[in-house]
Amino acid sequence: MAVLPDDLSSALDDELARHPVPRLTQSVERLSTRYRQGDAAASPILSSEADVAAYAGYRMPATYAAVHAVLAEAASRAPGFEPRTQVDVGGGTGAAVWAAADVWPSLARCTVVEQVASAIGLGKRLAAEASLPAVRDAEWRRGFVDPAAPPPEADLVTLSYVLGELPEVTRPDVVRWLAAKAEAVALIEPGTPAGYERIRAARAQLIELGLHVVAPCPHDGACPIEPGKDWCHFAARLPRSGLHRRLKAGTLGFEDEKFAYVVAGRFTPERPDARIIRHPKKHKGWVALDLCTASDGLKPGVAVSKKQGPRYKAARDAEWGDGWSNS
Repeated sequence: MAVLPDDLSSALDDELARHPVPRLTQSVERLSTRYRQGDAAASPILSSEADVAAYAGYRMPATYAAVHAVLAEAASRAPGFEPRTQVDVGGGTGAAVWAAADVWPSLARCTVVEQVASAIGLGKRLAAEASLPAVRDAEWRRGFVDPAAPPPEADLVTLSYVLGELPEVTRPDVVRWLAAKAEAVALIEPGTPAGYERIRAARAQLIELGLHVVAPCPHDGACPIEPGKDWCHFAARLPRSGLHRRLKAGTLGFEDEKFAYVVAGRFTPERPDARIIRHPKKHKGWVALDLCTASDGLKPGVAVSKKQGPRYKAARDAEWGDGWSNS
């Protein structure tokens, strides 16, 4: 379960308390509809202070959970990568900075680039009392996703849930721009077929630019999933607060944030033999794993029986998104 840091959760509650719940709910409904549509935005999606607060309450916990899961996986595959600088482009209220600083204590300087001034204002207020210096002292810069501008220069460049808001024709230029001076790039999109296709295209481009896939793929080869037939995505579970449930009109105390992603770097990662790409199917005496492998492409329904001892126990404990060893 991915839980917001206490200092962020407390600051977010204080900010949401400044706005009437019905107004926040209206903004959430509009933002939720816009988020599900997945079309390129012709104008800023956050148009008022209430919209920004609603966005933070509605999306920040889920964005934090997804980004944290992505970066934690990347850190496990690249133990020698200890970034000191991060630029989060289109960073909204700063969820990716909070996540990165928790994953990598080495981070010393973080920069959030965001076009909406009120989102910057809220992000600054949330970060003001952060216990992590990299978050508390982050630089907040008003700017756009602009491939004509000087590229972001940092050890780690992140872009979360932004590619889908950009015109399709500009995305290749944006990916090239993000990677130009970065040691590693992390791109995250919704875990939908369309979000996966955007990540798939960006992944191929990053490899062409000479970067290596750190996660989730166990290889730098072409994605073996047939376009239009399936899609690669993962999930992070997060708790819902009482207000969060009211804003989302939800009854469960948790939700699963589904996302597609790629992390690529200018270094060789420690990749697993395979990645589990669906929930393991656990039967009496055996487990079936759907795998994306480094050597044989997709291998659905790989059976691991009780007779295999420790390997069977590992399969019983395995989860969607975990790496898997052939030995």
